[in-house]
Amino acid sequence: MSGTGAPTLRPGDVTDLRVAVVAASWHEQVMNGLLDGALRCLDEAGVTKRFVVRVPGSFELPVAAARLARDRTVDALVALGAVIRGGTPHFDYVCQAATVGLTHVAVETGVPIGFGVLTCDTVEQALDRAGLAGSREDRGYEAAQAALTTAATLRDLPVSR
Repeated sequence: MSGTGAPTLRPGDVTDLRVAVVAASWHEQVMNGLLDGALRCLDEAGVTKRFVVRVPGSFELPVAAARLARDRTVDALVALGAVIRGGTPHFDYVCQAATVGLTHVAVETGVPIGFGVLTCDTVEQALDRAGLAGSREDRGYEAAQAALTTAATLRDLPVSR
């Protein structure tokens, strides 16, 4: 785990943004921490037009994100999940599907997605990134910050016609 080198993000005034947090349900304690961190970031930024969508696991994050982004329901998304390595290749397939799927949704729709999917070898590593008491990192907060900052940046870019 790096834990160093993270930029200081200041999205500016994003109070008008509509934001959805799409969160997996597997690894409940980790997910509760990630979700709390993302919502705390949205609170601090003054984002009031927001909602949470829960899906079973990280594999299902892209399809929910795609529906919201394609319908233009939101200006930004925060995707939260936790995939913990086991004894089979399942870990690799789920991590790749979530990463590639979310990237595809963001690029194809232009709706930024803060990537808060933990891909860890152990439960302890996930807990250390979940923003819980005693955690060294708060990846849910960071993912929401990235989504807000990117949405603000895109909003300010000139549009070619």
